[in-house]
Amino acid sequence: MTWEIVIGLEVHTQLSTSSKIFSGAATAYGAEPNTQADAVSIALPGVLPVLNKGAVERAIKFGLAIGAHIAPRSVFARKNYFYPDLPKGYQISQFDLPVVGQGALTIQVEPLSGSGKPYEKTVRITRAHLEEDAGKSIHGDFHGMTGIDLNRAGTPLLEIVSEPDMCSAAEAVAYAKALHSLVRWIGICDGNMQEGSFRCDVNVSVRRPGAPLGTRREIKNLNSFKFMQQAIDFEVQWQIDTLENGGKIQQATILFNPDTGETRAMRSKEDAHDYRYFPDPDLLPLDITPAILEQVRATLPELPQVRRERYIGDYALTAYDANNLTASREMADFFDSCLNEIGTPNAKLCSNWLTGEVTAQLNRDGLDITQCPVTPQQLSGMLARIVDNTISNSGAKEVFRTLWAEGGKADAIIEAKGLKQVSDSGAIEALVDEIIAANADKVAEYRSGKDKLFGFFVGLAMKASKGKANPAQLNEILLQKLAG
Repeated sequence: MTWEIVIGLEVHTQLSTSSKIFSGAATAYGAEPNTQADAVSIALPGVLPVLNKGAVERAIKFGLAIGAHIAPRSVFARKNYFYPDLPKGYQISQFDLPVVGQGALTIQVEPLSGSGKPYEKTVRITRAHLEEDAGKSIHGDFHGMTGIDLNRAGTPLLEIVSEPDMCSAAEAVAYAKALHSLVRWIGICDGNMQEGSFRCDVNVSVRRPGAPLGTRREIKNLNSFKFMQQAIDFEVQWQIDTLENGGKIQQATILFNPDTGETRAMRSKEDAHDYRYFPDPDLLPLDITPAILEQVRATLPELPQVRRERYIGDYALTAYDANNLTASREMADFFDSCLNEIGTPNAKLCSNWLTGEVTAQLNRDGLDITQCPVTPQQLSGMLARIVDNTISNSGAKEVFRTLWAEGGKADAIIEAKGLKQVSDSGAIEALVDEIIAANADKVAEYRSGKDKLFGFFVGLAMKASKGKANPAQLNEILLQKLAG
């Protein structure tokens, strides 16, 4: 019998405020340990939390982006547990009254195995609540001891909790990527996974088709999409093997070791009652008025799904092209800037170059689109010369390589390198006549039915013209001349 996989995600998104959620201490990454830990962060007696307005606005912004219910009144609660890097002995979070209620995110799923067609799926989001981050325990730097860095303590987080709607590692990764893109797109999180700004906890269980949900195990703190896929694949197989061998799954929090590719249990999984949640008496309920909602709504950019639909509807791009162009807001903005220069009728050409040559070169150099040395104006200047047949595609690639390495303008590079196409039909006819006269035997074979020899003549002509003959004109003239 087969098994069904059930996956839900809890994503901790660090909000892009310059100060902490309940104090004015800085949130900048990389500071010396404990230099950004103020009286509130280290829980000195008598200190009181003061809510960061910017964190609330970012939470609302996310809720609006996923079409979620925004609670007119939400409450902060104390989540009680002790770790050395949580000085108060409790974390301020939200429990039964979160700021963001039910919403949804539509994702594009590419099967990880390479088999099967891409498809679209909507993942329900249960809630998103505000909370503070804990500090960091540092093991290994001190012989026989653990260091505590409280710089992160109090950093604002938005924890985004999905329904268990995903049924494969491919869907979980696609959802995480879509969420990562969205929070960066709307400017509420920098999305830097290496710095811990976007961390995923993945709840995994398996069951027989039609059976109740199985016991889940939670894979903690995944900060890589690659590791997420590997962790889910290993955990799913481990659970299936355990059940098929007569074992039972115990609810637990587990960690993934990327060196071994395996998961291991860290502790038994707590339930809500273990945390003894109760409303924080130092914080008033959070009231969000319709006026506040409209103020935040006015700051939302055009959302990825809306821009995808615009690209498909207005520019006749394929869904595949539109998805690639809206993978990040920076890429979409680059594309729009190009179109402003070259005109919307050339949207497909611009899309092909951005998702093809430009992306390939970025990947080779380990850059992202914000670091692209070729500006939209430079790229569109080169594309305009393709459109007006000044240069061929091969000539354009040489221009692009020069723009990338040296900068400049396309027209000057074309002139300096002598890349202009020969579009004089008389000159091309003369060249074709010479080739036909010099290859009478091949011409006879072609006319007897060996159509594949056409490429042979094209190659000779392009070589004779040093690659400068206009391909469309050359093909047309060759066909006429070879037809006799």
